[in-house]
Amino acid sequence: MTVEASTREAYGRTLIELGKQNKDIVVLDADLSLSTMTHFFAQEFPQRFFDCGLEEQNMIGIAAGLAASGKIVFASSFAVFASCRCFDQVRLCVSQPKLNVKIVATHSGISVGEDGTSHHAIEDLSLYCALPSFTVIVPADAIETTKAVKAAAATYGPFYIRLSRPKTPLIYHEDHHFIVGKSITLRPGKDVTIIAMGIMVAKALQAAQKLATQGIDSRVIDMHTLNPLDAEAIIKAASETGAIVVAEEHLAHGGLGSRVAQVVVEEKPVPMSFVNLKDHYASSGKAEELLRRFGLTAEGIEEAAKQVVQKKRSFLPGDA
Repeated sequence: MTVEASTREAYGRTLIELGKQNKDIVVLDADLSLSTMTHFFAQEFPQRFFDCGLEEQNMIGIAAGLAASGKIVFASSFAVFASCRCFDQVRLCVSQPKLNVKIVATHSGISVGEDGTSHHAIEDLSLYCALPSFTVIVPADAIETTKAVKAAAATYGPFYIRLSRPKTPLIYHEDHHFIVGKSITLRPGKDVTIIAMGIMVAKALQAAQKLATQGIDSRVIDMHTLNPLDAEAIIKAASETGAIVVAEEHLAHGGLGSRVAQVVVEEKPVPMSFVNLKDHYASSGKAEELLRRFGLTAEGIEEAAKQVVQKKRSFLPGDA
């Protein structure tokens, strides 16, 4: 039986641990602390928690001011509000002065589900990856979330960490070694590489198991950090497997696929395929229904891998 855990709850619990270790850590939220799980910190350290109300733009300004005074600031909201609603404030107040603000957003992608199109954060990674000073991380499970949040607290500078709404399968053990900017190869393989992030990592592993029964040996990489990107792992995968599939819960443009493709085309061109939302907004619906509708499934990754392997084989000398 697959064990599942909440990335947002892991975040909330980790904040308490960090708060006990460092009195300079403060937490901000925008009237969503029960959902983002920052209410755990609020209960433990009420003097270091600030609810800014439904004013995400103002929250970012306050976060910048606190960071400029020497605090380590965690600011949270839903991903769609933490990116689209306050992008100008993030750009001007946090990114350009390179302040020590960690924006940890929950309820990302279309797995937000029934909240509908207005709440589906599917542009957020393209926005944050466009900001030169930001470290951008999308953990694959609750354990990696804890590691990423601790790494952010220990590293000076702006961070964006993207978390999900539903519980997700646990992939890692507690002794998981997490390094910002260094991807994790979860499964070796020689025929094709599947590069995934967030909720798509577990689906990539499922797809690799199915592909193995069909004689396709798939490498699976958890590319948890989008910026800085682990270009070395991408080049190695392209050189050794000759085909790449990128899976993400995001629009086609500006996210993980775009960033991986840029490395591939510059360093080691190979056939590629992309599992994402293409160029579409979704609609209201249950999370798993929406993921199936847009092909963000193990089956979708499996099919993409078979197609790109076939494309690779058509390029080999002597093949028709």
